[in-house]
Amino acid sequence: MNVSEPPPEQLTVKITDMPMDERPREKLLQRGAEALTNAELLAIFLRTGTVGKSAIDLAKDLLEEFGDLRSLLGADQKRFCKAKGLGNAKYVHLQACVEMSRRYLRECLERGDILTSPEATRNFLMAELSGRPYEVFACLFLDTKNRVITFDEMFHGTIDGASVYPREIAKRALRHNASAVILSHNHPSGIAEPSRADITITKRLKEILELIDVRVLDHFIVGDGCYISFVEEGLI
Repeated sequence: MNVSEPPPEQLTVKITDMPMDERPREKLLQRGAEALTNAELLAIFLRTGTVGKSAIDLAKDLLEEFGDLRSLLGADQKRFCKAKGLGNAKYVHLQACVEMSRRYLRECLERGDILTSPEATRNFLMAELSGRPYEVFACLFLDTKNRVITFDEMFHGTIDGASVYPREIAKRALRHNASAVILSHNHPSGIAEPSRADITITKRLKEILELIDVRVLDHFIVGDGCYISFVEEGLI
């Protein structure tokens, strides 16, 4: 007599059936958030699964469907809500979480000397610029103690590039009474490698801003989960 296999939903392991220290919430409390996989973190956000799928199984399916966590977090409302197990409520919840993360990074950056926190600078710029479908050229304007005055998105362009006007950056620096600036822009292609045009405009901006006693401290190019610092690459 042949014994038929149980339907797939009966093979699903519920989170409550897992060992206590392997459940996402308990694991986070015991080991910290960094110990969790993307699927486990997403499962905590989802809270519940669907019929026949635990929250972890649903999270794995969503990551496979969207390709990666960045694509899921950056999906627009229509695309996000079409996925099984998601909807407007989860979209609102997720956008609130993403925005809180950005504001947290901004506050970390604004608390002290930016030169003593290169990691905070990098994390902030990657959170602000990564995943944009078009190029954005932005500036972090700093005071005499290298503290952040403001972050301004100066120019927006297409997927191929944005036109940069040095005069406008100089005018904005004077308006903010800035003593230094960190330049930044994203590459929608995902590749952070600087182009010849990137190097040329950086040198030109450095020369022009020096005339009004504003220092260019660095230029960050943000790609897909990566970045390039002109200072680290010896380009400034």
